[in-house]
Formats: sequence, structure tokens, C-alpha cells
Amino acid sequence: MGDVSFSVRGSYFESCNCEAICPCRMIDGVKGGRSTYGICYGALSWRIEEGVVGEVDVAGLCVALIVRYDDDEPGSPWSIVLHVDDRGSAEQQDALADVFLGRASGPHVDILPWVRKARHLLDVRASAIELTPEGDGYRLRVGDAVRLRATRPVESEQTVSCVISGYERIGRELYADELVVDDDPFAWELSGNCAFASDFEYASA
Repeated sequence: MGDVSFSVRGSYFESCNCEAICPCRMIDGVKGGRSTYGICYGALSWRIEEGVVGEVDVAGLCVALIVRYDDDEPGSPWSIVLHVDDRGSAEQQDALADVFLGRASGPHVDILPWVRKARHLLDVRASAIELTPEGDGYRLRVGDAVRLRATRPVESEQTVSCVISGYERIGRELYADELVVDDDPFAWELSGNCAFASDFEYASA
């Protein structure tokens, strides 16, 4: 699968249980470290504005990843549930999974934490995913499993970026209004924690 050509770009939005500014981010050019509490859990999402995987057009579709990891577990593997857009055909959903699970290799995808490290892939689920701009951030819905809203920026003069969307892309750190997840085996309700919005571009070369 690694030799398929692909290019996807669009909007990226995430929130986890860390305190803002998330210590995992690159801040003023300095790479981050441990999560605030040692155990990190959250929701990551992408809206593809332009994208093709092999011959498959995936523009207009969304992806979400529900994650948890422990900094002190050897290798800190990520446990993940991947949601692919239920508006996509089976072929489009498979193409999205190939890219976002790293089965289609590319310089940026290969360094995503759940690709470069050991991981526990708990499930791949087709869901209704909506990622909508709101305030200075976004609102994310993933079926009945995830409700995330972050509209208020963190007031800071520091530049903030994230390895997932790309250290070269300066984004916006936000406070989450709510991050509610009920997505077996994950369940939590948070507010006031960190969130982040940026753009992204992943490609096979």
C-alpha cells in the first residue's frame, strides 16, 4: 500500500485533556514534551478541502481520530478509534483509512505519532462527521460519539504549531468550550482544556 500516490489538504482541529497551551506543541520554535497529566486523551479531526488517493477523490470528506496514550507506558503507544466520513463510498472510506492510518506512506504521515510508534487500533467506524468553523475555532460532531467546540483563542504572543498538522504551519491555540466523548471504549466530558486549529497538507512525496 505504501507506494500509492496521494495528496490531501484542508483544515485540522483537535482538543485533548492537556491545559492550554498544550505542552506537546512547538512553542516559539521549541518542540514540546510530556502531556500535562502524563495520560493524554482527546479527539483529532481533519476536513479535506482538496484530496486524491490514487485515483480516488476524497475532497469534501472528514476524518476523526479518538486517542489515548500514557507517557510512562513503554513506547507510549496510542490507542485509537478512527472515524471515516459516512458520506463517502466504501472505496473513499478505505482510501481515507489508508492515509490516516499510515498504510499509504508519505514524509508527513510517517512521523504522525500513531504511525511511527506502536499503536492499538481499536476500530475503524463510518460516522457522520461535521467540522464547522465557529468563532476563532471550530465545532466538531462525530455522530453521537463526539461533541467538541472551541471558539476562544488563548491570548498569547507566542507562536504555536503541532507535529500533526505540521511544525511549519502556525496555528491557533484555543480553550475548549466542551469536549464530550462517548465512543466505546472512550468516555469523558471536559471543558476549559486545550484545543488547536490549523491547516494541513499530507502527500506521498
